[in-house]
Amino acid sequence: MWNEEQMRLYIKENLSEGRYNHSLAVRDTAEKLAKMYSGNIESSRIAGLIHDCAKEMDKKEILDICTKAGMDIDYVLRANPKLLHGAAGAIIARDIMGVQDKEILNAIKYHTTGKKDMNLIEKIIYLADYIEPNRNFQGVDELREATSINLDEALLLSFDKTIEIVIKRGDLIYEKTVEARNYIICNRK
Repeated sequence: MWNEEQMRLYIKENLSEGRYNHSLAVRDTAEKLAKMYSGNIESSRIAGLIHDCAKEMDKKEILDICTKAGMDIDYVLRANPKLLHGAAGAIIARDIMGVQDKEILNAIKYHTTGKKDMNLIEKIIYLADYIEPNRNFQGVDELREATSINLDEALLLSFDKTIEIVIKRGDLIYEKTVEARNYIICNRK
């Protein structure tokens, strides 16, 4: 597996300056959340750093990477292939960077859509991507506060916000995001 410096150089070469800075901020936010919630700090840093390594690829390239890897691509993903940048990123992390840790790969894969029954690192990367310090949108401070109190409640809030935005845009809602939201509601303690 590549070391963190090699990964950093890869994303610096393959992402815009803004997306590169976002990736560094997600890495740092993921590290803070891992410390706060007793997660694996190194895995969280790696996943946070490279989570968007495929973000700026064109839609066709993302679809090609995922198709060649044997992914099942439903009609929602075909209509919005940018939702697959996490899956394509996980493939790049595995095949180019040598990442074999399934938790890191899944955290990258699901950082945009979420999924039901997310593990700790998946939650950390999803939320770190949403709340990193450069993010500036209505409700981000509320989400940051929720993240510091309870990851599941923060996830629920983020899924609600995402679904609301998707509905307002008139876009298709991805099934895994709805499943992730419903899972949290059904399993509240």
